[in-house]
Amino acid sequence: MKGTSFGFGGVAVFVAAAWTLAAAADIPRTANGKPDFSGYYDTATTTPLERRSGEATLSADAADAIAKRTAAGLAAGSRDLAPDRGAPPVGGDGSRGAAGNVGGYDSFWVDPGERHTVVDGEYRASIVTEPANGRLPPRTDDAQARRAERFRSAQGRPRQNDGTAWWGAEPGPFDDPEQRPYAERCLIGFGSTAGPPMLPVLYNNHKRIVQTPDHVMILTEMVHDARIVRMNGEHAPDNVRRWIGDSIGWWEGDTLVVETTNFTDRPALGWGTTRNLRVVERFTRVDAKTTLYNFTVEDPAVWEVPWTGEYTWPQTDEPVYEYACHEGNYAMGNILCGARRMEAEAAGPEALAAFANTSCGARVATMASLAPEAGE
Repeated sequence: MKGTSFGFGGVAVFVAAAWTLAAAADIPRTANGKPDFSGYYDTATTTPLERRSGEATLSADAADAIAKRTAAGLAAGSRDLAPDRGAPPVGGDGSRGAAGNVGGYDSFWVDPGERHTVVDGEYRASIVTEPANGRLPPRTDDAQARRAERFRSAQGRPRQNDGTAWWGAEPGPFDDPEQRPYAERCLIGFGSTAGPPMLPVLYNNHKRIVQTPDHVMILTEMVHDARIVRMNGEHAPDNVRRWIGDSIGWWEGDTLVVETTNFTDRPALGWGTTRNLRVVERFTRVDAKTTLYNFTVEDPAVWEVPWTGEYTWPQTDEPVYEYACHEGNYAMGNILCGARRMEAEAAGPEALAAFANTSCGARVATMASLAPEAGE
């Protein structure tokens, strides 16, 4: 019996080894024998970053139901709008649309994905894998205090969009362009789409990888952010800081490992992350059409412990399209001028009359003349 047991174990080991060799042989490789990640990827997925409840994995039926609900929601949001509809109520209608559905993209532009990520044959309930509950770890006491202070300030305080200069005499969030978020200023994409870590967002989730022996370039479709990974390099000096950090890479077997440090004081990841942020990413070819993207995030100024996530990047034939964020973009000027108009309204008739004679006043008047009357 011992011999039989050993025999079965030997067969299992042999089959596993044969499968591993077959999988390794099936992946594309560069001239120097390294896995070739070059190509386009569609990283959109219906898998959330954090687990909402339940187990770490889903059944195929549950994952399919989520995909169908997502598709149905997008179809509903893309229906033709009634041409005789009225204006939304002051402050919005309470929905999740832009500023309470008073304006913004409709679902035509939205592409959050139609599939749940599958890793090792399992439908994952979250991208986060560590901590084991699939949730981000607890914040440090200092991080919680910073967050509370921000929400006590005028710029972070929750508020209703009532069309008035609610910030009063305090410094407001619309005093100058540099107070606005990076994504709103078309400097980097929102939601850590270029990262690192590179997370799926509401739309424009395509990536392109160009690989050479000495460098790996990762192009993100949104705001055409381009990360340059220097292979076997050294990090830039500590005083050199970048919005998406400074990335160096090396090989661990067939896995490309990328370490990123040297972030600015406001990394794209958000959550109050600091210049202490460190991200280690691992790219592993699963097969000829799929790459497993794994990452670990560490910022001791924000989280008590590091956290890890992973999801698959399916390769696609669809290219990365130009994301002309600032082309014909009047939003930033309108935001700032609109704030000046609200401040003038709060100050009284004389201030409002003086505002009308400024360049901002002319801009607001022009935009108002272009806007259709409610119900047209």
